[in-house]
Amino acid sequence: MKKFLTSAAAIAVAATLAPATFAAEYTIGVSNTVQGNGWREEMICAMRAQALVEEDVTNLIVAHRNTDSAGQLEDLNNLIEAGVDAIVLNPSNPDALNSALEMAMAKGIVVVAVDAGVSAEGAYILSNNQEEYAYLGAKWLFEQVGGKGDIVYMRGIAGVSADTDRDNGFKRALAEYPGIKVVHEVFTGWQQDQGKQQMFDFLATGIPFDGVWTSGIDNVIVDAFVESGAPLVPIVGADNAGFVQYLTEVDGLTGAAVTNPGSVGGAGIALAVDVLNGKAPGSKTVLVDPVLWENASEEGRATIMAAQNPNLDPEWPVSVTVPGWTDYTMEQIIACKGPGDS
Repeated sequence: MKKFLTSAAAIAVAATLAPATFAAEYTIGVSNTVQGNGWREEMICAMRAQALVEEDVTNLIVAHRNTDSAGQLEDLNNLIEAGVDAIVLNPSNPDALNSALEMAMAKGIVVVAVDAGVSAEGAYILSNNQEEYAYLGAKWLFEQVGGKGDIVYMRGIAGVSADTDRDNGFKRALAEYPGIKVVHEVFTGWQQDQGKQQMFDFLATGIPFDGVWTSGIDNVIVDAFVESGAPLVPIVGADNAGFVQYLTEVDGLTGAAVTNPGSVGGAGIALAVDVLNGKAPGSKTVLVDPVLWENASEEGRATIMAAQNPNLDPEWPVSVTVPGWTDYTMEQIIACKGPGDS
């Protein structure tokens, strides 16, 4: 004879037999317009590594090439057409992409801009504090030359909001040191070969100067001095592995590295997943504050020694994670594999 469970017992059995809660299956699109730059390559690898460890992300579609705003608009429209759940982008311009970003958000696609901001209402921004990055390095440099002297100012890409923010920070420091004069200003395009050649060209003019501020094109600037036989001057760069190593190895080099982790790309993936899962932060803008490491003091040299990582590409920042945001391992970001990659 069949036995029937009481309602309470039936509920208990049903609970034990209930299927487990499954992770969501998100597809995230990535758009980046600078290829071959070490910082951007680390950013892309951080995106892939973070997507790999996010259990809710099953697919990552990456549009990663050298292009302009028109090309990025095309890439964004293709990602929208592909039906992604979120787009994480490093924008070429704060305003030029709004038509695609607004269309994406109208379709319920989460938009996260990393490294630089966008003006499209509703987009999230997760960036290193670029204005403070430039201000910290410029202030240190101006103090290092005694508050008076001629400076070479090597920027990134004109019109990109990260460059504009850095320019604001540089000029904020410049206003505090009226004895400082910019004798040469150039856009490097954030390309190593281009920046190195620009420094070779300026050194060849014989125009004297007292220091160099670079927008993350740094170890090759040191190479230009060494290879041309020019006397070294104080140089400010980013925390790229090659430059950090030079700060401990190159005789006569006085310099400072300001942290600017490319791993904000991975943090952007984590933020997108949080928003998709209903865990959006209180603010649409999240800034990662920079730190300056200098080799002009014993304490600073100890910090730089501890930060070195011989396993990284010389053009990659040594700060490969963003605490509180990224979860991947060093091995995973170096492997640069996302979900589904063999």
